[in-house]
Amino acid sequence: MTEKKARKTKLKNPFDYTLLFIVLFLVGFGLVMIYSTSSYEAAQSYGSSTYFLRKQIFAVILGLVVMIVAANIDYHFWANFATLAYLAAVGLLLAIIPFGKEVNGAKRWLYFGPISLQPAEVAKLCMIVFLAVMVQKVGKKIRTMKGFWTIMLMPMPIVLMVWRITNNLSSAIIIMGIAVLMIFVASPDYKKFLWMAGIAIALVVGLVMAIKFGALEALDFRMERILAWLDPEAYADGKGFQTLQALYAIGSGGIWGKGLGQSMQKLGFIPEAQNDMIFSIICEELGLFGAVAIILMFLLLIWRLMDIAMKAPDLFGALLVVGVMGHIAIQVILNIAVVTNTIPNTGISLPFISYGGSSVTFLLAEFGLVFNVATHLKQKEVT
Repeated sequence: MTEKKARKTKLKNPFDYTLLFIVLFLVGFGLVMIYSTSSYEAAQSYGSSTYFLRKQIFAVILGLVVMIVAANIDYHFWANFATLAYLAAVGLLLAIIPFGKEVNGAKRWLYFGPISLQPAEVAKLCMIVFLAVMVQKVGKKIRTMKGFWTIMLMPMPIVLMVWRITNNLSSAIIIMGIAVLMIFVASPDYKKFLWMAGIAIALVVGLVMAIKFGALEALDFRMERILAWLDPEAYADGKGFQTLQALYAIGSGGIWGKGLGQSMQKLGFIPEAQNDMIFSIICEELGLFGAVAIILMFLLLIWRLMDIAMKAPDLFGALLVVGVMGHIAIQVILNIAVVTNTIPNTGISLPFISYGGSSVTFLLAEFGLVFNVATHLKQKEVT
């Protein structure tokens, strides 16, 4: 009997139903809000109020199937395909150059018949798997200057391709943010990150001030977006229009909101409100109460991911979960910051809630990995 004491069970943990509930709640809520937000525009442009909803439901079903499959495959299996995943992301991004389709002035999608794919979303998942493997292989060498910068530079080719090929700076920032967070968790030397953060903040502040005081001319739309962020009313007919309409929606919602489906701003005032600006419609229809409730759900989701990462049986599993956590946290923070005009408009979707088939499908695929890691958590000692 004494030999049986303080031993660890080899049985898997029970399925994480709390995490599953949160994910399904956010997905379901997203479908409701997509229909509420897009029905008017869908009816006007496509003759059916359910046009965007039907496309999103298809993506959700596909994502759930992928999530279930990934949740039932040992997460260590995917380590064998880390390099292939990296190369696949590179290949898809390069394929945009000759085969990509331009939509709303941006060439970011590949079309396979009626199905569209946004390679930037694929790159996020591929980067999480690739970096988790690479950081584990480097091991303690990450403490050396050579090891640290070798790992830090690995995401750069994909980050630069997402930025330059797809002209999608926001996705490039998210991918780099995911990478930095994963390396931060694995590296014991936090001083490097403090220096990098300080330099980055100084450069951003310097750029903003230079644009504000006319030292740099607004040569492209990104600089104009910064000017519109600083004074949206001065650009009400241009880059500041969407931001102002979003702020009107937030302000008019009050504490309890106008009621589900009762938004006025979605009636053509906010262009494609079901995409990046859907949070403003949530505020208008469900008020401050609804907005806070959704933020709390995201916080609960991040807390569950953090808990799983801390209890993961190995570094690879922990880094996979940290990568997914970083993906969710960065996008939620940046999306809400954009909608509230805290930062310039960068076109970032709200995870699980904004319209976007590639986004929700690959997010659910990422959570398939998380669910599998959760079934292998370190067991408490039993007697």
